[in-house]
Amino acid sequence: MTAPSKVNVLIIDDHPLFRQGIRWSLESAHDIEVVGEAENGQEAIKLTERLLPDVVLVDINLPGLNGLEVARVIKRREPRTGIIVLSVYEDEEQLFQAIKVGAAAFTSKDISPEELVHMIREVARGRYLINDAVLAHPNVATRVLHQFRELAATDEEDGASLFAPLTSREIEILDCIARGLSNKEIAGELSISSQTVKNHITSILAKLQVNDRTMAVIVAIKKGWIKMGYSQSSEG
Repeated sequence: MTAPSKVNVLIIDDHPLFRQGIRWSLESAHDIEVVGEAENGQEAIKLTERLLPDVVLVDINLPGLNGLEVARVIKRREPRTGIIVLSVYEDEEQLFQAIKVGAAAFTSKDISPEELVHMIREVARGRYLINDAVLAHPNVATRVLHQFRELAATDEEDGASLFAPLTSREIEILDCIARGLSNKEIAGELSISSQTVKNHITSILAKLQVNDRTMAVIVAIKKGWIKMGYSQSSEG
């Protein structure tokens, strides 16, 4: 997915000084334009429906309707809009909740202007940078996998199709990835070369139309292609 020629951004924060600071930070990026600002959740939802921004920056601690609730509503109504959740500090519970509402990225407010510009561009291209945060927090990764195992079980009970466009070897590799194995460890377990593992992963990402290993695992678990029956995963 390619980014639009001009990335339209909506800023949602209840502090005018912080909103102005983000505007100034983005002024040097000629491919990014701030199309609106909102200081509360209800205003943010209305502006999103009217302006249809490519990316929304939302403070997690909004008064009234908090940032996570706002993100959930926006993703439900405008699924193509990329959500970046901003927090005063990095918190695993907030990260987990941001994943659940469909945020594409989660970051603390001490992010540098250059990093924010890069993040906005990547989210506008359809990247889910929140996956990098998940990989850095094993406890959150375990909770995410557990959540999607439950979804997969529900899909099975509802009679959903479990057809996977992946080969049996690719399913094996995804299962290894879900258990946190590195490419080298996967190669050793399956008695294949590291290059073969890399080739399979490239094929998996292409077939599932995702950008990285974490999203591939999430898609596979949600679809029920990985059964994830071992209990040790949920114990870290």
